Amino acid sequence: MDTSITIIGIVIAIIVAIPVYFSARTSAANKSKILDIKKKFNPTHPDAFDLTETQSNKTLTIDHKNRKFILMNFNPNQQESTFVDLKSVSSCKLIPTTDGNSDTILKIDFEFLERETQRKIIIPFYDFDDDRIKQISAYQDHMFAKKWLKIIQDSI
Repeated sequence: MDTSITIIGIVIAIIVAIPVYFSARTSAANKSKILDIKKKFNPTHPDAFDLTETQSNKTLTIDHKNRKFILMNFNPNQQESTFVDLKSVSSCKLIPTTDGNSDTILKIDFEFLERETQRKIIIPFYDFDDDRIKQISAYQDHMFAKKWLKIIQDSI
C-alpha cells in the first residue's frame, strides 16, 4: 500500500512539475528577449524603462523620464518591435478599424503625430487575422491599448 501511494504521488508530482518547468523556461526566454530589445534602443540604461506590461504576445514598455516608448509584438507570424521617441511626438490616439456591417474590431493601431513634420506614425497593435482567440482577445487587447494610450498621453 505504501509503495502504490508513493508511486501515485510521484506521478502526480511529475504531471504538475512538467508544465511548471516549461512555463518558467518560456518566461525566462521572453524576459531575455525583452531585455535585448530594451538594450537595442537604450544600450547604456535598458533598466530606465520603468513600466513594462505584457498581454497577448504584446509587450509595451515606457521610460517616463526620457520619454521613450517601445511596442514589442511577439506574434508567431510576425515578430517586431517599434520604438517611438515621445519627445518628438505631439499626440497619440487609437485608431480602431471595424467591420462595416458589425462592431467586430478587425484592427487597432496607435497613431502618433510628429511634432515637427506633422507626419503620422502608425504602429499596428492588434490584427484580427493574427488573433487565435478572435473577439475575446480583441476586447482584452482594446482595453489594454486604451490603458496604454492614457500612459503614453501622460508622458507626451
